[in-house]
Amino acid sequence: MDSDTIIHNGGCHCRHVRWQVEAPSSVVAWKCNCSDCFMRGNTHFIVPRANFKLMTSSEQFLTTYTFGTHTARHMFCKFCGITSFYVPRSNPDGVAVTINCVDHGTLTHVEIRHFDGRNWEKSYDQTGITSFSKPDEEAR
Repeated sequence: MDSDTIIHNGGCHCRHVRWQVEAPSSVVAWKCNCSDCFMRGNTHFIVPRANFKLMTSSEQFLTTYTFGTHTARHMFCKFCGITSFYVPRSNPDGVAVTINCVDHGTLTHVEIRHFDGRNWEKSYDQTGITSFSKPDEEAR
């Protein structure tokens, strides 16, 4: 994967929620089959929390949903209902960015990997997903 980072902009459908994320133009994205991701059809890439910046006016338009262990924080727009990013259970020190919510033109390649959220512990141990929220010098 390309290690040079760029700024990607994105957000929700109605554009009330907007953010910037620093990440390569070529990313590894995760398609998960847990009960939430499966129903939403969510595919996301994970970055360290420091690489994600929520635009200040956006926070007032967000609401949060948690379930199960309440570690993951699924934030979605109060107006259009889109979850353009969230804090994943696998990487509570990072942010998962929904690939289809990144503004067109900056992602050049997306490698899709599968995370078996229905067998969470086993997949967590086998995939190396935790490294994706670490700074570059610690990651992968």
